[in-house]
Parts: sequence; C-alpha cells; structure tokens
Amino acid sequence: MSLPMLTAALLAAGTPAPNADALPNGADYIIVVDAIAPDDPQPVLAPDSTADPIADQPDEPSDEQDIVVQARTQIAGDPLEQLNVTAYAINTDVDEALVAPIAHAYEHGLPRSLRNILSNFFSNLREPIVAINYLLQLKPGKAVETLGRFVINTTAGFGGINDVARERPFNLPHRTNGFANTLGYYGVGPGPFLVLPLVGVTTLRDLLGGGVDQMVLPVGIGRPFTSPVYGVSSYTVNSLDFRIEFDGQIQGYRNSSDPYGAMRTAYLARRACEIDALHGRVAQPCNAPPVPFGTVAVPPLTPAAEPAGDRERAGAP
Repeated sequence: MSLPMLTAALLAAGTPAPNADALPNGADYIIVVDAIAPDDPQPVLAPDSTADPIADQPDEPSDEQDIVVQARTQIAGDPLEQLNVTAYAINTDVDEALVAPIAHAYEHGLPRSLRNILSNFFSNLREPIVAINYLLQLKPGKAVETLGRFVINTTAGFGGINDVARERPFNLPHRTNGFANTLGYYGVGPGPFLVLPLVGVTTLRDLLGGGVDQMVLPVGIGRPFTSPVYGVSSYTVNSLDFRIEFDGQIQGYRNSSDPYGAMRTAYLARRACEIDALHGRVAQPCNAPPVPFGTVAVPPLTPAAEPAGDRERAGAP
C-alpha cells in the first residue's frame, strides 16, 4: 500500500485527556481539554444513563473555554507505549514542517466550492461501504437511507459532487460507518492502542476494520479503485479537509501538558461513544473534535450532526 506523507495530518491531531491506563474498563469518565481557543466548540458526549457514578472526576473546566467530553468507554491496553510516543512525536514534527503548510496552502489556494466538490465526490464513493455495515448491524432503515443518498447524489448530484440528498425534499443526512464499528457493535474490544508512523492513531480492531473497508471497492468493483492514484488522492483530500477544519483544536491540543496521553484517552472516548451510539446509549452524536484513525486510503470518521429525529432513533434500525 502506498503511504503519502500527507497522512501525517491524521496523527498530528491528538486530543488531550487524562491517562487512559488509570481508567477502569467500561467506566464513565470525563476528559478535559485545556487551552482551546474561546471561539472553538465545546461539545459534550452524553454518558450512558444507566452507568455507575463517575469516580475521580477532574476539576471543573476553567474559564479558558475548556472542552469537556464525558463518555462510557472500553480502555485499550498500550503495551507499545514507548514506541507509540516516539511515533506520535515524529508525526507531530512532520505535520508542523510539511502537512500544516500544505493544508493552509490548499485552503487559501483553492476556492471553497472546488474543495467541496472534491470532498463530496470521495465521500459519495464511500456510501455503499456505510450501507453494507448498517446491514451487518441489522439496521436496514439506515442502510436504505444511505443507499438512497448514494443514488440521489450520483444522479441528481452529478456523480456525487453536490450533496443534494441532504436538502429538501430528501432530507437524508450524511452518516459514517465502517467494519470497525460493526466489530465493536458485536462486542469486539478495541485491542491494543497503536500509533503508526506517518499513518495515524488507531487500535487493533480499528486497523483491521479499516483494512476491510479499504478492500470493498477494489474487490467488489475493481478498476479504477485498484489504482494507487485513487487511494492516494482520496486519502489526501480527506486528510487536508480534516487538517483545515480542526486546525484550531490541533493547536490547542499541542499545548496540553501530556499531548500523547491526552490524545490516547480522547481517541478511545470518541470511538467508544460511536459504538454506544449504534446501540442508542448516547443522547447525541459523538461530535467532539475527532481524532481520526485508519490505514492508508481509509478516510477519517468525522460524523456530522444528525437532525433531532435521527438522534432520537439513533439505536433503531
């Protein structure tokens, strides 16, 4: 598999939080992200209402517009912590020296309309993968809606470059899903936490699940999805979009007193919330600043907020 340097953008976006090893498996906890700019969003992930009381909560957020993330999680082990810390530092250096300047040039050099066309095009190609995983999770309603989005955007949206399915009269929201979520939905734990040089932060479950997603189009359709050009271009566009959208949060995360430990815990919190959302155990989308995971050519999961009706039936087929 090819490995474009731009994938470093995914790893560079670490999210601060307490040390994951100090948290019990399946426990509720709060993540406090400090040094976030005042204008940044402050999302909160709703906990499982049936969970045990939260123990040893950190101090209340300060007046510096901290982000508080609360979630129920499965804590992954980190047997390769020393190697992971080194890989995280390498990716941060690469991001600061190469990826961030390229992302800023991409943002200011291309009109927003053109960037939206590229993003919509590659996002539309992933809709069948999302639908397949909703079927595997026994959620036929969401699978049909996702396939509807794909058909509408591929036809009326001119190959997916326009997201007309989101607008009236269709009102079909964009959702993300993948085989890693399917594994988690059926109780497969995250496994060891991993930081892959120039690739990203992940767990063993998410790495394997992302690899399966990556094979769907090449195996099911073949060319042009077997071409390295497609994989590199898709991953590059999504990496740059992510780096642009969360630039403010990334800078704040790097001011944390423990960037690696914070990033690890927040990543696990977000992934646990996304699995809980499939079971309807959270009251709102997991819209904290995302920490992406993946292998080469697997775009980051950055779920958009769903309409209120979708939140209410988040766990329904």
